[in-house]
Amino acid sequence: MKVSLRWLREYVDINMTADALADALTMAGLEIDAVYDRFEWLSAVRVGRIVDVSAHPDADRLHVCRVDLGPDQDVAQIVCGAPNARPGLMAACALPGARLPDGAIIRAHAIRGQQSAGMLCSAAELGLGDDADGLLELAGAPTVGMALNQALDAHDFVYEIDLTPNRPDCLGMIGVAREVSAIVSRPLRLPDAAGPADDHLQTDIHDYTSVEIETPQWCSRYAARLMLDVAVGPSPFWLQDRLASVGLKPINNIVDITNFVMMETGQPLHAFDFDALAEKRIVVRPARPAETLVTLDQKTRTLTDQMLVICDAEAPVGIAGLMGGLNSEIKPGTTRVLLESACFNPSSIRKTAKMLGLATDASHRFERGVDPLGTVAALDRAARLMADIAGAAIVPGIIDAHPDPFVAPVIAVDTDALNRRLGTCLMDSEIQRYLESIDFAARPAASPHVLQVTPPSFRVDIKRAEDISEEIARLWGYDRIETTFPNLPADSPGRDHQQSLRMLLVDCLASMGFHETINYSFINPDFIDKLNIGADDKRRRALQILNPISEDQSVMRTSLIPGLLETVKRNLSVQNRSLRLFEAGKVFLNEHGQSSQPVETETAAILISGDWVIRSWRGPARACDFFDLKGCVENLLCKLGVGSGGQYTRLAPAHCQFTVPGHSARISIGDTRIGMMGKILPDALRAYDIKQPVFICEIDLAHLLACLPGGRPSFCHLPRYPAVSRDMTLIVDHGLESARICNHPVFKAERLIEAIDVFDVYAGPAVADGKKSISIRVVYRDRGATLEDQSVNELHQRLAARLIEQLGATLPADKDD
Repeated sequence: MKVSLRWLREYVDINMTADALADALTMAGLEIDAVYDRFEWLSAVRVGRIVDVSAHPDADRLHVCRVDLGPDQDVAQIVCGAPNARPGLMAACALPGARLPDGAIIRAHAIRGQQSAGMLCSAAELGLGDDADGLLELAGAPTVGMALNQALDAHDFVYEIDLTPNRPDCLGMIGVAREVSAIVSRPLRLPDAAGPADDHLQTDIHDYTSVEIETPQWCSRYAARLMLDVAVGPSPFWLQDRLASVGLKPINNIVDITNFVMMETGQPLHAFDFDALAEKRIVVRPARPAETLVTLDQKTRTLTDQMLVICDAEAPVGIAGLMGGLNSEIKPGTTRVLLESACFNPSSIRKTAKMLGLATDASHRFERGVDPLGTVAALDRAARLMADIAGAAIVPGIIDAHPDPFVAPVIAVDTDALNRRLGTCLMDSEIQRYLESIDFAARPAASPHVLQVTPPSFRVDIKRAEDISEEIARLWGYDRIETTFPNLPADSPGRDHQQSLRMLLVDCLASMGFHETINYSFINPDFIDKLNIGADDKRRRALQILNPISEDQSVMRTSLIPGLLETVKRNLSVQNRSLRLFEAGKVFLNEHGQSSQPVETETAAILISGDWVIRSWRGPARACDFFDLKGCVENLLCKLGVGSGGQYTRLAPAHCQFTVPGHSARISIGDTRIGMMGKILPDALRAYDIKQPVFICEIDLAHLLACLPGGRPSFCHLPRYPAVSRDMTLIVDHGLESARICNHPVFKAERLIEAIDVFDVYAGPAVADGKKSISIRVVYRDRGATLEDQSVNELHQRLAARLIEQLGATLPADKDD
């Protein structure tokens, strides 16, 4: 892997010499095989001053120039045809023996009978620009005879890195820049990847094309964008120079952009001539036995059914992850381009490359694994460049076929074990800081000296705690680690109550169809205004990060809700609209000032949005509502054992700055408030660019833990005798909660009552203002005998009378009992 230092500086500020950086990268695990200055050859090019210019006696367009090359050189005669050659001009003069970028070697020889002792050069001939119409005019006052690389300060050190197979993230400039960012402690600057669609286009990409993946086990993701009105031509100089710096040859602006983005991000791309695709669609499938394809290198490849190919409606147009087909290549007359960005199975690509004997820059990256979440970002980056460079009109929308979504592993790292393994004495915060410097998400777990680490998606090699130890070792410095012998403990500590609760909560919500999300503990401070959090709310007092990675991660989160709303926004951007999400993690409350440690509170948040019932042959879709979330919360608390200890869940109307009045509730267990739930206000949703209703709940796990009953659940025999039920309807105050009726002490004291449920609530013309009618069903059962109707009726009437008396309720006007 070749890395240009000049290119690298676009992403991170580097305050080290080229040699010091090479040593630091080697100690960080990226072994540098060689370092060289690609402009070193300019030392054979000198600053020359043209003394005089005369016409060539035997050529109308040539001049004979006398050039001063410094006090240690005689005035040289050089034949030149540049129109801007004039006395006094400071120009670049290549001396005999100099090798130009195109491979030409300068020699002293006669041109039309006149001796020429060198060559006066243009910027294009020197590889310093694209101007080939005249001599390179050196501005300022350079010293005559000085080497051109010194006069122009033209240096670009290129590193040849011997990457191990487990570091595919460094097969792109940004990956190496991320490592350098951690070394020099400077922020990483990512390029703007947004590819804005042209507003004047009234269509969507789905109106033009489609993508079908027949083998998701070989292709987990395939994204595509469509560009119209493309002007294929030479690339601008800066783009050609970037490719040349890493050893790639420019072809045309479209192909060059795909190669540039591949070298920048590590994500291979491919551009198809859209008009060459049959039926204008893409099918990703295994090749058929003996199927053939002529690839871009003009060789006919015979395929097998063990190879993945990219096809149009009729035939293959590319071998997945290796090379495109000649039948869909970008030609000078191409005006419509379909751009591909995909994530293929590394084993599949490796087998195909070996069977075909075909190794490419793309296959080298796919064989090792590309970032499964970087597919669209690279696609957008290339689309933006095509719009800027080739004048492309980007068709709105993106196709993102994603049958096998990536799920990041969460790795529990025992920091004591890590220190024992490495022989270090690093604090948890230091380990966390090292990991966050390379984009790992690390947060303290419930147990002391344990970090919950989530590797970024581009680190596909990180699977277990030992991998995290290796990351810390290289970031700390291999040369700083002393040789020690590990002390192995005889046993390991068990989980505490909070860890057990968290694991049980995760299992319960997962069993209810929810997906766990993990967001950064560092967030953007604008969440305070987006959620309209009040001045007296403790969540407004967020702890500032002293050296934040970016403005978007400059404060510690005081709530899990902003992170979940950002997750909703990202999902909606890829058309994933029906969401059931939850997150369990710590929030950090700044209760003692900026200079003190925050109060860390273990919290859980639950979110639903979109369709609760998906449309199918069974019936139409149904959007989720407040009561769907209420049912989930009650079901969760029931599974956690709430109610078995004598306390009951109570939901009461409550005020919240970012939820809709009338759709907000305070969640309590007995008299202990454990959280809140509600429907997010439309203004808050607009602030997050969310265009559909969202319902959310946040629970304090410490308060919840204090309310859970102790002991283990015990087995209860199935009842042998039947149950009977009786209904009662009461007229009560409109503000009286149904939970207060169902959990009233009148019922709690009666052993024959098995269950109480509300089955109807009514408020309308037949009921007085400020009142409502509640109908409840009481289930009676005696586990030792069969109940008789008369005894049940008497008990039911007695309970109803006491309930009416204590609640101040009345019976409906049309009933006597």
